[in-house]
Amino acid sequence: MQFEDTATRHEADPARAVAHAAAPTAVRWRIFWILLLLSSINYIDRASLSVALPIISTEFNLTPAMEGVLLSAFFWTYALMQIPSGLVVDRFKARNIVGMATIAWGACQAFAAGCFHWVPLLLTRLGLGVAESPIMPAGAKLAGSWLTPSERGRGAALLDGGAPLGSAFGAIIITALIAWLGSWRLAFVVAGVGTVVVGVLAWWYIRNHPAEHPGVNSAELAHIEAARRKPNAQAPRERLPLRAVLADRSVLCMFASWACYNSVFYGLMTWMPSYLHKAHGFDLKQMGGATFVIFMCGFIGELFGGWLADTWRAAGGEANRVMKSMFGFAGLASAAAILAVSYASGLVSVVVLLSIALFFIRWCGMFWGVPATLGGQSRAGLLAGAMNFSGNIVGVVVPILIGVIVQTTGTYFLALMFFVVAAFGLAVCASLIDYRDRGLD
Repeated sequence: MQFEDTATRHEADPARAVAHAAAPTAVRWRIFWILLLLSSINYIDRASLSVALPIISTEFNLTPAMEGVLLSAFFWTYALMQIPSGLVVDRFKARNIVGMATIAWGACQAFAAGCFHWVPLLLTRLGLGVAESPIMPAGAKLAGSWLTPSERGRGAALLDGGAPLGSAFGAIIITALIAWLGSWRLAFVVAGVGTVVVGVLAWWYIRNHPAEHPGVNSAELAHIEAARRKPNAQAPRERLPLRAVLADRSVLCMFASWACYNSVFYGLMTWMPSYLHKAHGFDLKQMGGATFVIFMCGFIGELFGGWLADTWRAAGGEANRVMKSMFGFAGLASAAAILAVSYASGLVSVVVLLSIALFFIRWCGMFWGVPATLGGQSRAGLLAGAMNFSGNIVGVVVPILIGVIVQTTGTYFLALMFFVVAAFGLAVCASLIDYRDRGLD
């Protein structure tokens, strides 16, 4: 009866019925909210070791240097697999890779619970790096298939936002699981099984192309395909040789900027829980709460930075002025906040200052839009992969380096000074990039 009444009302109001029929569905945005969830879980699982490390270190009798090796192991395989993962995504379709990768890294997370020595634990971290490596390339692939050019910036923001969001919730979720279950091993099993379940659901919902998805209506499909078929009114543009692109000063400074940024972010992600525990006496509950607040400020900062840059550009801001000002200020503000942390003693002041540092450093998520500007669309994927490779190489080095510094000096002061220098280096390198569109193909 209700169906008949509704149909009658639509027939009585043809204009409303046509408008309703023409309204496009929003399957593409649901897919990218799923990808935000996956990238957040990605960081929850990779950060779980950092949260549980004080307990694991005591159980396994680890030195700070050995802790650094364990914390860096994930990045060994994650960095090396960036470019190969992109090739795999192109060959075997993004949907299947997303599903298999998520299930595989959930399994690695769960298997870590069965380790009783640091060597097999190291192997699970290497497996985690391999399994997680295709997610960003797969997200980029899906953005090209599902989003119009004017929507891909928001899609990239959803993908990249998983880093601080997952780091924030990772701390509080893993600490809560450890406290509730009374065991870091059971917490890892629950986290791993949960990841596998989400991976299966993501595979079930995601499709490689809009035409393959049963939930996409004709209006949404027309919206996506019309933007793809839109004729290019510009003349064919220049395409520089790859060697010339890679040797360009702006491209090299982009790589260096991303490496400096990740030196700060990955360094804090891996060592901050131990720093709060050992240097300031945070217990497990305090450590989880503080880490949540700090990384959530990073997530808010990333959203705010993107909004500010778009607003500034929409108001007529020139690309170089906007990007150099924002990246430069982000690096200097983060450096100043971390420098202040090294002299702070109060628990609240330490958390506030680290929150400020993460708020500003996450503005650098906008760097994902720079490769297309510097190399054109035909080189954007390659430059993005190379940029992410350079950034994740420091993920291998920095945790070990911080562990050696802490073990050698017995304090975290020089480790914090390293982060200050890296943030300052970000400001300098980012200021040397020419952000103007080069008109390349």
